[in-house]
Amino acid sequence: MSLLSIRDVRKSFGDNLVLDGFSLEVEPGECVVLIGASGSGKSTLLRCVNLLETVDDGVIELDGTDITDPRINTDQVRSGIGIVFQAYNLFPHLSVLDNVTLAPIRVHGVRRDVARARALEMLDRVGLAAKATAKPDELSGGQQQRAAIARALVNSPKLMLLDEVTSALDPELVGEVLDLLTDLKSDGMTMLICTHEMSFARSVADKVCFLDQGRPLEIGPPAQVLENPAEPRTREFLRRIRL
Repeated sequence: MSLLSIRDVRKSFGDNLVLDGFSLEVEPGECVVLIGASGSGKSTLLRCVNLLETVDDGVIELDGTDITDPRINTDQVRSGIGIVFQAYNLFPHLSVLDNVTLAPIRVHGVRRDVARARALEMLDRVGLAAKATAKPDELSGGQQQRAAIARALVNSPKLMLLDEVTSALDPELVGEVLDLLTDLKSDGMTMLICTHEMSFARSVADKVCFLDQGRPLEIGPPAQVLENPAEPRTREFLRRIRL
């Protein structure tokens, strides 16, 4: 059974149809990369999966549970999903450790000592154990993004959603974040990732999904979608980003 099942999802903002009958299956341990032009619906899809947006139609199931059911406990669903945006969204007045422990303590009621132990484990996992007491502005952009990933990992999520997590980074810092995502993939983390890093998609993704006007125009293995796409629109998109 798929860990994440998205079926015929539609989402509009006013007259702007952003997701138009979108369907996708993500198996446990898979890394699925979403590509497409700005405005194609990638970020909105992630926000719908994390219940930051309400779908207009269709069903999203996480581990067999319909999370689009209006009776669902959204906090409980989100505790099983880690989401990381291109902006780090770290609280500047808190230490890195306090940023990572904030949600477990305040939202999920985890004891402070347990939350701190788990947070330090995650900071070590992302190579930031030595920066636990630092404030975010004392970190490089790559370190801040890794701290944001540690914050998303601290609740042991079933699924990680990552939205252009390298787009705000200087080119020399991109590699350290992509290396971390590669490690997470090796550990069996299920990930749904929006990115323009085609080399990363080619080497790490199990599936690539090309979105066009809110629809999954082409889904397949990276070698097929990125090197030998069937759809003219996919070929046009790839040609433009490689110029």
